[in-house]
Amino acid sequence: MRMRLGIIPAVMLAVLVGRTPTVLASAEVHRLNLVFSTVPTAVRAGDFNDQIAYINTVLLEPNGLEPLDKIRLSWLLDGELRYFARPNFAVSVGVTRLRAGTSQEYLPAIGVSYTVRSDITSIPIHAGGAYYFKPYNQGDFQARGYAGAGFMSVVYNRASLGFTGTGIPSGAVTTGTNDAPGYYVEAGVHMFFASKLSMILSVLYRSNVVRNLVNEVNGSPVLDFTTGKPVSLDVGGTGFRMAVGIGL
Repeated sequence: MRMRLGIIPAVMLAVLVGRTPTVLASAEVHRLNLVFSTVPTAVRAGDFNDQIAYINTVLLEPNGLEPLDKIRLSWLLDGELRYFARPNFAVSVGVTRLRAGTSQEYLPAIGVSYTVRSDITSIPIHAGGAYYFKPYNQGDFQARGYAGAGFMSVVYNRASLGFTGTGIPSGAVTTGTNDAPGYYVEAGVHMFFASKLSMILSVLYRSNVVRNLVNEVNGSPVLDFTTGKPVSLDVGGTGFRMAVGIGL
């Protein structure tokens, strides 16, 4: 009888263990996130590409030289802080770096070379917000679509174009600079996992037109080769954002 009574607690314990629900991890959504992004993007370049076209038409092609490519694509490197002020609304502030350029070197004879180069650099600083839609949950994974927009201060803009050579007119590199306001809009999805890491995929559009470039050496206006009007630099475009967030 005692042996049978001793079996009862063991059987009850086994039943309770068997009925204990499995504890599953859930996606971690941190209020504050440090986000690092890379963005392959189109770059319109604007008047600056027109200056490249002028050099191709007037200086390079008449001398039988291959034209210099226009600037069309670049990579953005971005870092930002994203804070969820509410469960469905986040504010962000960050800084971006854009750099693009093209160059062409010509070797028509031994000891003779022509080099033509164009470069643009821009540092957009942005602040904005994003509205998050209803989440999709599956186990320890959560995905939330969002749409956002904000303002930008486009600073440290530099556009350089220069050429040297023998047999064609040669000149030093001319660099124009100025600052400008701008804005951005984006739409995408923010994915959360059972860790501090999250992932963002989105389409990002930037309007960043820098007007009236001035020579960074003497402050004089940089004028269009054909129209004589001040040159503008358009560093805006549409890109695809790939980002990793770290919950803090």
